[in-house]
Order: sequence, then C-alpha cells, then structure tokens
Amino acid sequence: MRHDGFTCPMRSAEHGFTLIELLVALLIFAMLSAAGVVLLRGSVSAQGQVGAHLDRLADVQLTLAALDSDLAQATTRISRTQTGTLAPAFFGRSAGGDQPILQFVRTGWSNPDNAARSSVQKVEYWWRGGRIERVGYPFVDGAAPTEPAVLIADVTALSIRFRNARGEWLGEWRPVQPDLMPRLVEMTLTRRGRPPITLRFLVGPGGSEKPPEVSPRA
Repeated sequence: MRHDGFTCPMRSAEHGFTLIELLVALLIFAMLSAAGVVLLRGSVSAQGQVGAHLDRLADVQLTLAALDSDLAQATTRISRTQTGTLAPAFFGRSAGGDQPILQFVRTGWSNPDNAARSSVQKVEYWWRGGRIERVGYPFVDGAAPTEPAVLIADVTALSIRFRNARGEWLGEWRPVQPDLMPRLVEMTLTRRGRPPITLRFLVGPGGSEKPPEVSPRA
C-alpha cells in the first residue's frame, strides 16, 4: 500500500489468484486432459488393431502348418468308410456342404501316449459355417470321426485346384485310379474384410500315375 492511499499494482502472494486466472488455469488443464485422453484412446485402439491382426495371422499360420504337415505326409492308402465302402487315397473339391473339401490318409501320426493304434491317420478338411475345420479319425477303416478342430474362421470364399503329374490344373480330384494323388494343392481363401490368400502345398509321394493308353495303329 502506497502512502498516498492508492493500491500498489503488484499484488503479494498472499492475495492468491483472481477468478479469471483460475478459469484460465482450468481451461488449460482441461485442454491437456483432453489431449491425453485422445492420445490414450489412440494408443489403445492401435493396440487392439495390432492384436486383431496378430490373431488373424496366427489363424493363417495354424492352417498353413496343419495342411503342410498333413499333405506332405499323405500316402497312397485306400480306406473304408463307416458303411464299409471304399474311399480313394485322395479326394478333393472346392465346394463345402455335406462333403469334405479334402480327404486323404497320412503317415507319421505321433503317438506320445503309446496308444494301441497305428501311426497312419485318416484326415478330412471341411469348409462349413465360414470355418475351415480339420477332422481326424482314430482308425483308418470303419471308424467314426472325432470332434472337428477349427483352424480358421470368417472364410467367405474358398477355391481349390489340384495339379497332376502332367502339370495340368484340375478343379477337383476324383481319380479313376484310386491310389492316385495330386502333386500339388493350391488353396485360395478369402476372409471377411481381408484380401484373398493363396496357399500352395506339395503332396507326399503320390501314386504311380499310369500313362495314357495309345491305340495301336492299323
């Protein structure tokens, strides 16, 4: 306080803040808090997208590993169904529904429990309800299938083709020779909201394809 009765323009710390100063401070704090919330939300969203992408990638890798392992060890073993009818060593087609897209017999079935079974296993791959499933059989002949294992979901489109020993691509594999297997399997699948993925697999040793018959010249 000056001696002439007028207030000094420089306030002491004891007087505190004015209402306007408090409002400005609160506004700045609110802006900083909003920016922090936006950054945190963006970080959480990015983590969620990365997690979803990794999950989708893991599904593809699981499908790739299962098909690669099974097809690489496919063998020319003709099997019997539960009704006793003969099934070819290899069967394949693109459409789903009431039949598998792939059916064959593979070797190298691991047996860590030393169960009373063979090391040869009959397997099927199904496409139903938008899911690719793997079905195994406890025995090659006449046995009922086990519960399917879902490998990948949200599959909206799927196509398969098979390459024979002559290098020809076929839309389905229904050989006249029952022990004949393709040399290569190509699968193209499309998941909801994702671009198509093409997978190729070499098939095990395969059967001995007979050369085409040549009519004798007159």
